[in-house]
Amino acid sequence: LADLEKSLLAMENARAHDIGEVLYKYQSMSTDIPDTDFVLEPHIEEIDRLFNGDTVEEIVHNLKMEGSEWAKKQLDTLSKMSPTSMKITLRQILEAETMTLQDVLVMEYRLSQHCVEDHDFYEGVRALLVDKDQSPKWNPATLEKVTPQKVDWYFSPLPEERELKL
Repeated sequence: LADLEKSLLAMENARAHDIGEVLYKYQSMSTDIPDTDFVLEPHIEEIDRLFNGDTVEEIVHNLKMEGSEWAKKQLDTLSKMSPTSMKITLRQILEAETMTLQDVLVMEYRLSQHCVEDHDFYEGVRALLVDKDQSPKWNPATLEKVTPQKVDWYFSPLPEERELKL
């Protein structure tokens, strides 16, 4: 672990791919982690290609155009998800790539606080755990109706007294 830490700290201007290569190198040398196949390994090329989008709409379009059984399965899964949550999750992933750990923690905290202030978190809990009807009524119900302003709100600062202090 000490060597891994040194390797990671020695990286300058590291991209996610570079970090992944270092982690893979050390994971493959580890004796503490059993060698198991990565369950998504057969689909890595598809994942890299089809989920390489700057918007959820672009990713959905890529999956629709692909038309394979695997892509259809992913579309089916995405169709059950909160459109708002999908948009904030993609933005979160894209922004975190260039942020410090401290900034990511602040972002994550803000997202968690805004999620519990809004509708879809409680609706998801209701549909999955309370009523168990598996039929959430998302608000808004479609990707197209989730405005940039709505997504921006999730990333907005909290009132000073509620802001995370690191």
